[in-house]
Amino acid sequence: MQNNKQKADNKSTVIMLTKKPKDTFASQKAFLSKYGIVLVLIVMFVLMSFMSPVFMTAKNLFNVVRQISVIGLISLGVTLVIIAKGIDLSSGSVLAVAAVVAASLGQQGDWQAKMFPNLPEMIVLVPIIAALLVGLIAGLINGTLIAKTGIPPFIATLGMMVSARGFAQIYSNGRPVSTLTKSYQWFGQSYVLGFGDFRGIPVPVILYIIMILITYILLNHTRFGKNIFAIGGNIHAAEVSGINVDRNLIKIYAYAGLLAGLAGFVLSARVNTGQPGMGMSYELDAIAATTIGGTSHSGGIGTIWGAVVGALILGILNNGLNLLGVSGYYQQVFKGVIIVGAVIIDMRKNKKKK
Repeated sequence: MQNNKQKADNKSTVIMLTKKPKDTFASQKAFLSKYGIVLVLIVMFVLMSFMSPVFMTAKNLFNVVRQISVIGLISLGVTLVIIAKGIDLSSGSVLAVAAVVAASLGQQGDWQAKMFPNLPEMIVLVPIIAALLVGLIAGLINGTLIAKTGIPPFIATLGMMVSARGFAQIYSNGRPVSTLTKSYQWFGQSYVLGFGDFRGIPVPVILYIIMILITYILLNHTRFGKNIFAIGGNIHAAEVSGINVDRNLIKIYAYAGLLAGLAGFVLSARVNTGQPGMGMSYELDAIAATTIGGTSHSGGIGTIWGAVVGALILGILNNGLNLLGVSGYYQQVFKGVIIVGAVIIDMRKNKKKK
């Protein structure tokens, strides 16, 4: 009996010893799968700080964050869309429409500069609401087309991309809408919580952080968020389980449009003008940030913090390459390689899961 027990103990010890390396390897692999993108961000920080002494200065880092806040706002909405197994190609054009409409309602009182000469100077709340409404309406149209007509998201949002850009040109007569009020510019150019030599945190960054928190709660702590994952995971199963897929798709695209509208307002406030050519290829940058952040184009997988890290990686890449004097053409090549690489990794991960 004792010998048998000893043999059993020895056997279990052998099993534990043989399993341990595999378990360790699996846990390391899981860790890299979950936090690999953060490690990439840290490596980029270290590399850039060695390659350019300007990179790690507070002024430059705040500039990076302020610059990515616009793309970051769009990418939050795009993340929800891609988790639901969709795509939004219209966000850059919707941003342009929202920017020119908001700017036209936020010009200074000098009638010579106003797009509408007889319109009195308005409080800043009016252009903000106008920008949000423009984005919301565009998103509602996208969502309704996709949900009610069965048009693929790629085609529906491609149509909106072209139409919205044309509308921005028509509305502004193809001209910049400038000379915005000081209160309007405050949302793009000012800082808060500054002290001493520290200028403070840029207002666009504050707005970005607020929308990150709201979108995080929306995605992770509401029934709407659960429905997004369910629709992206298996749309037919979602329908069978009683989820109103059409209504949720409309909500998802409407929210993405709302964020694009807000991004248009913030960008116009930062550069003190609304231009119909604004936001060109921003939709691709937003999709890139979302993809780099680990959101799967197969649907049902994605996180808000991943989208934020993806936007940071893109911002640091752009900033670092600019500091090193790398041509914009090469920057596009790097960006394209990163996007394709991220998609390949995503496909390999999903293939293994299947």
